[in-house]
Amino acid sequence: MSMKKFVLGACAAALMSTALSGAALARDLLRVGTEPTFAPFEFLDTETKQFAGFDMDLIRAVADKAGYDVEILNMGFDALIPALMTRSIDVIAAGLSITEERAKRVDFTKPYYTAGLSMLVRKGDAQKYPDFKALENQRIAVQIGTTGADTAKDIKGAKVAAFNTTSEAFMDLATGNSAAVVHDRPVLAYFLKTQAKSAGTMQLQPEILDAQSYGFAVRKGNKELLEKLNKAYDELVASGEVQKIHDKWFAQ
Repeated sequence: MSMKKFVLGACAAALMSTALSGAALARDLLRVGTEPTFAPFEFLDTETKQFAGFDMDLIRAVADKAGYDVEILNMGFDALIPALMTRSIDVIAAGLSITEERAKRVDFTKPYYTAGLSMLVRKGDAQKYPDFKALENQRIAVQIGTTGADTAKDIKGAKVAAFNTTSEAFMDLATGNSAAVVHDRPVLAYFLKTQAKSAGTMQLQPEILDAQSYGFAVRKGNKELLEKLNKAYDELVASGEVQKIHDKWFAQ
């Protein structure tokens, strides 16, 4: 073999080795759908312009442990399940309550958080609307597609004002149009904690309804992805990483 052929062969082998190494390191992309007006679970950080929150940190950690890179996509809450079913996304990470009705359309991972519904009212109306029964025949602000919206519809005579985002629901309450906002309690509490101006005029009532668990959702029948996410989650629980993420967002 001539030196020229030897050199060319060595170069080709090196290039092939590099290509194979790169292929081995390449990771599948997990497209995650969310609706980022659900702080502290998911929201758009105004400084970093990145998706932030408990769900966002957790799904990134779970996906990384399972061997995936993550792309997070912003969409309306009521568009998430249709997007999953049409393969526009692979996972929903959006504070999605595990319900029998939703489980007919998607498969849920193991629960990662449990929350109940509460009501936020203006302080001047706190005695007038002490509990959910007092909201009968009143206008109630909710976010479209949430369990809070479902609960509000079941209140006798209630006039339900459904909005695309939680921010719009809060604004409807602040302007005096609605008697209350019905939503997941952690979301209402975080709103009061971070919105100093509104915190002085609103009050979170003590009653809690319908404690439900959140889970990540995958397409119905996608057993392989479901098992990978559950396994990764269990490993993060065992290592203490899930607790660290929880404490970052919920520790007092």
